Amino acid sequence: MRVMVTGGAGFIGSAVVRALLARSGVTVCVYDCMTYAAHPETLAQYRGTGNFLFYQRSICDAAGVKAALAEFQPDAILNLAAESHVDRSIDRPAPFIDTNVVGTQTMLDAALAYWKALSPPRARDFRFVQVSTDEVYGSLGETGSFSESTPYAPRSPYSASKAAADHLAHAWHHTYGLPTIVTNCSNNYGPYQFPEKLVPLMILRGLLGQPMPVYGKGHNVRDWLYVDDHAEALCLVATHGKPGETYLIGGECERRNVDLVRAITAELDARAPQGAPHSRLISFVDDRPGHDFRYAIDSSKLKRELGWSAKTSLTDGLRQTVAWYIDNKSWWETILADNYRLERLGIAT
Repeated sequence: MRVMVTGGAGFIGSAVVRALLARSGVTVCVYDCMTYAAHPETLAQYRGTGNFLFYQRSICDAAGVKAALAEFQPDAILNLAAESHVDRSIDRPAPFIDTNVVGTQTMLDAALAYWKALSPPRARDFRFVQVSTDEVYGSLGETGSFSESTPYAPRSPYSASKAAADHLAHAWHHTYGLPTIVTNCSNNYGPYQFPEKLVPLMILRGLLGQPMPVYGKGHNVRDWLYVDDHAEALCLVATHGKPGETYLIGGECERRNVDLVRAITAELDARAPQGAPHSRLISFVDDRPGHDFRYAIDSSKLKRELGWSAKTSLTDGLRQTVAWYIDNKSWWETILADNYRLERLGIAT
């Protein structure tokens, strides 16, 4: 099987690449323009191997996408290329529209032309998986969860751009017949995550003895999904998912933000006792503009139809994640020396 992974040098994309290349007989093409959130060392181990190709191009580059498809001849495309941080979308919405909306439309157009030229057996098995977020559904109250039938209600520039991309993917299936599938996941965490996101930001600030800022009172709730579990779900959807369908992928690990940060400080105390107690670093700051209160996902459709369920508990996942950042200091030190110094983003000034 030959699989193109756009955004494959990013956090979730690289986890998908590792999961795919662990399978026998799979060749992967990574298509990534290497923005700030991509790290050249993330996939270094695969460079020069016979089952790995890399194109440094943007998904907005129609000619580049067309040429890569013609050369690589994929059996499936997993579109993970995206601007993905809510706070950055508050500061600068335009790049999110360019990549997440225009880029997805460019990918769909190129995939449609490519798919139409395939032989009937290959066309029948081809899949285009649009990887999205639970944030397209808006905010929940104290109870309930998102399902595949939940109406869209995006509330940030980021989630609005991803909602648009989801609608485009469904439209290309219903209008043109392209075998698209949409997945919506909960908050991911794990190794190789760019430190603007909550979990790595708290880990690195804790390790460096810096304040660990929590928005508002820290009562906002998220469902946490270990990235390797998500990658396995995406591989399953790409091979066995039904075209035209949506699948929600969640970890069933709901936590208030403040409780998640406290759990991180406990892991830091255990692994970096010289800085203990790290809980003294927790501080509360002004809330994010338009901060959604709660997300939760019902993954029962994916479990029922494809047999997937998350394997990693939040306790185990946080333990592995904290250990990885401690053991891979050189990976994140290059980021802090280059383009991000753990500052706050998205304050809409």
